[in-house]
Amino acid sequence: MEPTNVPLFWFWSLWALGSGPGGVHSQAATQPHSIKIEGDITLGGLFPVHSRGPAGVPCGEVKKEKGIHRMEAMLYALDQINSDPDLLPNITLGARILDTCSRDTYALEQSLTFVQALIQKDIYDVRCSNGEPPIIAKPERVVAVIGASASSVSIMVANVLRLFAIPQISYASTAPELSDNNRYDYFSRVVPPDSYQAQAMVDIVKALGWNYVSTLASEGNYGESGVDAFVQISREAGGVCIAQSIKIPREPKPGEFNKMIKRLMETPNARGIIIFANEDDIKRVLEASRFANLTGQFLWVGSDSWGSKISPILMQEEVAEGAVTILPKRASIEGFDQYFTTRSLENNRRNIWFAEFWEEDFRCKLTRPGFQYDEGNRKCTGDERIGRESTYEQEGKVQFVIDAVYAMAHALHNMHMELCSGQIGVCDKMDPIDGRTLLHYILGVNFNGSAGTPVMFNENGDAPGRYDIFQYQLTNTTVPGYKAIGQWAEYLRLNIEDMQWSGGQKEIPTSVCSLPCNPGERKKMVKGVPCCWHYVHSDNNSHHLHEPERLCFSWDALCTQSLHHRLPPRTERAETQAQLQGSGHSCQCLHEALTERRSEW
Repeated sequence: MEPTNVPLFWFWSLWALGSGPGGVHSQAATQPHSIKIEGDITLGGLFPVHSRGPAGVPCGEVKKEKGIHRMEAMLYALDQINSDPDLLPNITLGARILDTCSRDTYALEQSLTFVQALIQKDIYDVRCSNGEPPIIAKPERVVAVIGASASSVSIMVANVLRLFAIPQISYASTAPELSDNNRYDYFSRVVPPDSYQAQAMVDIVKALGWNYVSTLASEGNYGESGVDAFVQISREAGGVCIAQSIKIPREPKPGEFNKMIKRLMETPNARGIIIFANEDDIKRVLEASRFANLTGQFLWVGSDSWGSKISPILMQEEVAEGAVTILPKRASIEGFDQYFTTRSLENNRRNIWFAEFWEEDFRCKLTRPGFQYDEGNRKCTGDERIGRESTYEQEGKVQFVIDAVYAMAHALHNMHMELCSGQIGVCDKMDPIDGRTLLHYILGVNFNGSAGTPVMFNENGDAPGRYDIFQYQLTNTTVPGYKAIGQWAEYLRLNIEDMQWSGGQKEIPTSVCSLPCNPGERKKMVKGVPCCWHYVHSDNNSHHLHEPERLCFSWDALCTQSLHHRLPPRTERAETQAQLQGSGHSCQCLHEALTERRSEW
């Protein structure tokens, strides 16, 4: 499919789609629309400069890090490329940067700006008063787009951009479904898909000797796709069973998280909890665990939305202790720090949202005609400096924004070298730039990115999976925080000797369905649950084992019935297990009701 001129009704149909629930034209008129940077070739940019607004309002508060930092990273990368005599010489890259307001429908509405130049105009509907033929100004042509951030936004926008053969490189969208080259053939990304992350998490679970875990997922593309990938990979690999898969609603009702914790405690042997959730949901899960007095019960394995962030565990440090988290391998870009901390109201007028950021960052108000200042509103002087009068830490995806822009520049450079060999500037073969041809060059790039690691894409437009693995630790000898304990790049390297768990323990806690058999016992497998079995004596009295009372005890049932959902201390638990095993019963197998549960295996 190679569309170039799309009839006008397509444009209005898409515009109507964008103005449905969440798309608001009247309110959008009050928002600054876009940043325009002049250039020979124009790239589009999509960034969540603002949060999602309340009902009826498209945009909320400015997002300092995920919005402004990331967007400024694109401006920084353009500056670096345009000043590089060896990359796209005599060609200037420009940009049209839009705010998605963290909402997919609003982003769709805004991104229609990118396709206007490709929409066929009907000049016969235009009349000039003097009878002369109309002169229609040619809109700027956006040849490719950097973004978006959230997977839901990238999915929405990608469905439109592919109709106009406009390539797209995302710096943060990780949903596995975006790897579908049949549906998202013009989409690429410099971050790995969550399917790689899920494989890394399966490898971590196996390395720790766990075979029985539960999953938690925030409703939506990110959470559900991530958990689906984990379940599928664990099923294909074998050796790991899923006790329960719980979905966190997009708008949870009061008490919803307490109910989730109770459900997890119905299978307390599944202490390992795989969690693909947003920051708010992670925090509320931890709060509910602490409220239930279950500190130390759950062994969290968190995806990159948890990563090494402080906000999800703030005030929940003890219940988060021992959490193993994963994060795409990244580095802080020193050049960007120098650039961003020297931005001011005077030298950064190209960023139409910078004044709003300034007020938020320095907690002051800029002078406006007719604005009445309350006593609590401090006036901005304009002499404030980022990182001096405010805290500053580079946002984690800055590196990937820079790499995405450079990937596009390298693709255009290689395209120019082959199509315009020896010619200065944009030659006829690149005017206009053919989107399918540009996509070919994008998929062929291979260069060292801003952190010194290779930037490349596979046939699906995905970047290689490279992750750092952390564990949140609380000790008396070091500052509490995330400690790097390993890496994953196609295979796992985990420093188990550096790990520690609740209470500072070094021994790896268990998350298994059934313990190994003792001498004189044999396994009786639980149908459909390969990680679980009953213990059966292999002596002369084995014919009695068909009687229900001679089957093993269930540790799950024992905890539920005798201990009121509270796990006993490890020593007491171990003694109880030994006593039951010694008497010919098992304290680690599933009770029969478990096989009838509604859990997703």
